[in-house]
Amino acid sequence: MKIIAFGGSSSKQSINKKLAVYAASLFKNCEVEVLDLNDYELPLFSVDIEKEIGQPKLAKDFLDRIFSADLLVVSMAEHNRNYSTAFKNISDWASRIELNIFKDKPMLLMATSTGARGGASVLEISEKYFPRFGAKIIATFSLPSFEENFKEGEGIVNEELKNKLIEIIKKIQDEQL
Repeated sequence: MKIIAFGGSSSKQSINKKLAVYAASLFKNCEVEVLDLNDYELPLFSVDIEKEIGQPKLAKDFLDRIFSADLLVVSMAEHNRNYSTAFKNISDWASRIELNIFKDKPMLLMATSTGARGGASVLEISEKYFPRFGAKIIATFSLPSFEENFKEGEGIVNEELKNKLIEIIKKIQDEQL
């Protein structure tokens, strides 16, 4: 099984990318490819710019990576209770090429933040939005208070939260194989 994992943030120290990479690493016997939204930086989408430049190769490349997956592991960053601009922009460009940007791929949808709500707002928005663009959300997970519950080199250190994620991943892997 091939997993594409990414965090919905352009931060070079993205805690959501760290969570997505960690979660993907918990799957057994899978190939994992990690995407970085910084590799898909494009001008802010507008129909005027689209008329000038057409459909950018980076948007096509992003779609190609998504389409190559058997499973998507995505952790959304919350900026002012919504998506990051980086994620919204690449999804806007990609959807002009293919409206079904997630290509009916099964998805583990997650969010984390430094706060106690763990990105709950963006997770809720994503759960409603992503299926309209072809995501088959098979599980969700929120990690609150990232700095307290996650350590570099160890992953999730809160045993209850770690076990919850491991259970989710085991169930996904059992159902997908």
